[in-house]
Amino acid sequence: MGENDVVFLMRVSLPDRPGSLGAVASAVGTVGADIRSVEIVGKQDGQAVDDFMLNLPNGAMPDNLVSACTAIEGVRVLWFSRYPEGGGLESDIEALERMQQSPERAADILTESAPLVFHCHWALLIDAHAKQVLLGTELAPDLTTDAVAQLEPVDLTHSVELAENWVESWGETTAAIAPVGADRTLVIGRQGGPAFMASELARLKHLCAMAVG
Repeated sequence: MGENDVVFLMRVSLPDRPGSLGAVASAVGTVGADIRSVEIVGKQDGQAVDDFMLNLPNGAMPDNLVSACTAIEGVRVLWFSRYPEGGGLESDIEALERMQQSPERAADILTESAPLVFHCHWALLIDAHAKQVLLGTELAPDLTTDAVAQLEPVDLTHSVELAENWVESWGETTAAIAPVGADRTLVIGRQGGPAFMASELARLKHLCAMAVG
């Protein structure tokens, strides 16, 4: 993957009114960044929260991009980070269609798709009773019993902020947890952030309910 192909995730809060998205897109263009996709994450208090997947040109400084965006009235950059190499995008509907095509593997498919669907770094499917990992994506941590305990309650949909070294040598992590039926739990995580919004938790809960075979 070349330098120009490095993908970044920028989460932006902007006024929920016509023209705001175009203004942010124009600001992104002023520093030569290339927008690959934009996805609406949710809305709250008159603000929309959007995820921008973008490429920066060689030599471009992320600080300049952030400054260009925040110079717009009412716009805040909530998060900016490098997106996992090879990361792409998959919609809820695309994931659901694949789950419906292979219902016996629905939970596994959702676990494998979760980093793309929820713009996160990793996902784990856990046996809710034995507290053992059944399936994990490439970047997922190796969970000990103590680490799983920090995710409780695993039978309720919620998010949790995990302190540095919650798993040995791991930094601060934000995780979202949702049950998949009575016996399994899906955990998705982001290193450092951004925090999972209520709209994301609702989507996660819905997809996990659909993954029960």
